[in-house]
Amino acid sequence: MSTASSRCTDRVVGAILASWRYDISGISPEMRKDYELHFVECAHCSARQRFHRSLDVTLAVLTSTAALFFFFALAVLKHIRPLEHVAFKVLGLDIYDVYHMLVSAGIAGLCFSLVAMALVLMTTSAPSYLGGIAAERARLIEEHLPAAIKSLRLR
Repeated sequence: MSTASSRCTDRVVGAILASWRYDISGISPEMRKDYELHFVECAHCSARQRFHRSLDVTLAVLTSTAALFFFFALAVLKHIRPLEHVAFKVLGLDIYDVYHMLVSAGIAGLCFSLVAMALVLMTTSAPSYLGGIAAERARLIEEHLPAAIKSLRLR
């Protein structure tokens, strides 16, 4: 059942959750119980929450990947003289100017992507969502450990 064809089971709660972008991580545990129960009962709101969390994680991954690519580009520029032949022979440009132009663009891109990544991580619930997923995976792995290893961990 898609979220477009389904409806929320409780319109008031659904409207509140929609205004919060289906993020209940910042509210008190007493209030959270009611909203978590609503997510269990309402397929519409549950699907919307999954959509918003996947969107948050996608934004976090894209901005951090962009920062890594710009950092890698700067590392390549540091060790390789790019486009030397094209800049000097074909375009008639000074190699020094081309190098500084590319380094300036790499630094600007790195700064922009780091700012974008910081904004995404501050304004979305992606860090707490990913932390929850990591904690759940760790708990599942711990359940499958042999008793001898579990006893070592408790010391």
